[in-house]
Amino acid sequence: VFNIAEGLNGVNRESQIPAMLDMLGIPYTGSDALTLGICLDKARTKEILSYHNIPNAKFMVADKPEVIPTNNFSYPVIVKPVSEGSSKGIFSSSLVKSHSKLNDEAIKIINKYNQPALIEEFLPGREFTVAIIGNEENAKVLPIIEINYEKFPAGVVPLYSYEAKWILDTKESDFDVFECPAKIDVKLSDEIKNTALKAYKVLNCKDWSRVDLRLDKNNVPNIIEINPLPGIMPDQNENSSFPKAARAAGMDYNQMIQSVLFAAAERYNLL
Repeated sequence: VFNIAEGLNGVNRESQIPAMLDMLGIPYTGSDALTLGICLDKARTKEILSYHNIPNAKFMVADKPEVIPTNNFSYPVIVKPVSEGSSKGIFSSSLVKSHSKLNDEAIKIINKYNQPALIEEFLPGREFTVAIIGNEENAKVLPIIEINYEKFPAGVVPLYSYEAKWILDTKESDFDVFECPAKIDVKLSDEIKNTALKAYKVLNCKDWSRVDLRLDKNNVPNIIEINPLPGIMPDQNENSSFPKAARAAGMDYNQMIQSVLFAAAERYNLL
C-alpha cells in the first residue's frame, strides 16, 4: 500500500490506516502509526528533539488560559495549534509581539481548534525545507528548498501561514518564493542536511519525510516540524515541496514515487 491517508478524526488520525495495515500484516510505505502520531503532536516531537540535543525553538504548551506564560519568552513568539498540519491555524496574527496579543491568540487556538496552543519563540532567520528518501544509511537528502520571504508581498508577515499557503500560493498566482536548490554555502548546506537527518532518524521516520527548518539568531538550523506524510501534488504549477525537490534531483514524478516504493519494499525484505 502506498500510504497517503491522513485519517478522519482526532489527534491520531494519521495513525489510523497504518495501524490497520499493521494489524492485517499488509506492507505499506512510510512511517508507522507511532511515528505518525508523534510527529503530528508538535510538542511531543519537540520534547524528543530536545532530549537528543537537536536544535528547536524554546516552547511551551498552553491548554487553558491560566497557564499562558507572562514573562517566560522573548518576543516575538509564534502561536499555533499543537496537532494540525498544512498551516492550519497559522495566520498573520500568529506572530505576536506582546503578552496581551499572546493571551488573545492562545485562547483563540484553544477554543477554535479544541486543542492546546503551542507557543514558540520566533526564529528570525532564513527558512528551508528538506525532502528525504530512504532508510538508515541509505537515507538521502534531496536538494534543499528555501522559502524566500523577501519575495512576499509588502506587509505580509514572514511565515508560510494559511494565507500564504492557500490564498497567495495558487496555480493562478505568480507566487514564486521557492528557490531549489537553495542558494547557500556548503557549510550551511551540510548543517541543514545533518540536522534534518538526525531528526528523521531519531523520530524513526521510514522511507520518506519532509523536514522544515529555520535559522535562529545565530544562524543555527532549528527544526520547525517533521512531516512523515508530505504533500506530493503532481502538478508542477503547484508549489508542492517534495516533488519540487525530486525534480531538482533529476527525478520525474513517477521516479519519485517509485523511489519511495523501493525504499519500503527493501525495508520489508520484498526485494
